[in-house]
Amino acid sequence: MGSGENNIQVIFGLDMETDIGSWTVEYEGVKHGTPKLLELFEDQEVKATFFWVGQTAKENPDMVKRTAQAGHETGAHSLFHETVGESIFPVPGVNPILDSELEGRLRLTGEYIQEACGIYPKSFRSPRLFGGTHVVRTLEKLGYIADASYPLYYYQKQLSPYHPSFDDWTEKGDMNILEIPNFADVTKESHDPYHRDQDQWPLFRTEGAEALMERVNRYLASLQKYGIQDKVLCFYLHPWEFVEMPQGEIFMGEGWVRPDPFLIKNCGDYALDQLHKLIQLLKEQDAQFVTCADLAQAYKKLKFTDSRR
Repeated sequence: MGSGENNIQVIFGLDMETDIGSWTVEYEGVKHGTPKLLELFEDQEVKATFFWVGQTAKENPDMVKRTAQAGHETGAHSLFHETVGESIFPVPGVNPILDSELEGRLRLTGEYIQEACGIYPKSFRSPRLFGGTHVVRTLEKLGYIADASYPLYYYQKQLSPYHPSFDDWTEKGDMNILEIPNFADVTKESHDPYHRDQDQWPLFRTEGAEALMERVNRYLASLQKYGIQDKVLCFYLHPWEFVEMPQGEIFMGEGWVRPDPFLIKNCGDYALDQLHKLIQLLKEQDAQFVTCADLAQAYKKLKFTDSRR
């Protein structure tokens, strides 16, 4: 499907939220990390998808508009960075919203984003990759064409993009929306009950771009082993990773938050340098950089062609 020699298509998905995975109420990453990313992407001719939390878009409309005007896709990332689907692991104080709440919240998310930049989103990613069957059903109802929520490290099933089943979003089916897995190295021996040590994030800044590429190459080898020709690498990143984050405890009104050290390790210019290096390493493998919507449209054409044979 891709035009490169190795047929590798890369999606950089930026989750546009408050700092440190919504463990703070600050927007230092959105305000100061986003411009750094836009400069890097322009220099490297990279297209990306920016998944905006509705409240983030409402409070930072100029930055939403700036990313859109730079030619990147404008996606959605829930209303308040809440759990919209099925929790993979427990997060204190963060409970899944009711299924009955989801459609209204996603409509409002889309409206906030459209008010900011004039574009209603067509691609979505669930916070923390906590997606679900009800989520993809609702997204399709609202006209979304792509969902980049599937965490390969946890479900261990779908290695490449697929149209999900109406009854189980982790299985292939006949829905029109395209589910895009976030790649992981499922060949790595895991010592975590949720297999998070097989995941891609945040390896690019905690261990470096070359360490992440080792995981990329093992993932690509898995695709080759199973005869999967379309090689799609979907990354998830955050603007706050490219700004130095507070170290130690952070006071948040009624108490103190102490982020796990890996969450904020090497945030800032080092992370930006490693992302630049990652892009170069991917280009050496003739990778093509696309958005979620680009990929969904390509799969839609393929699905239509196959249906007429």
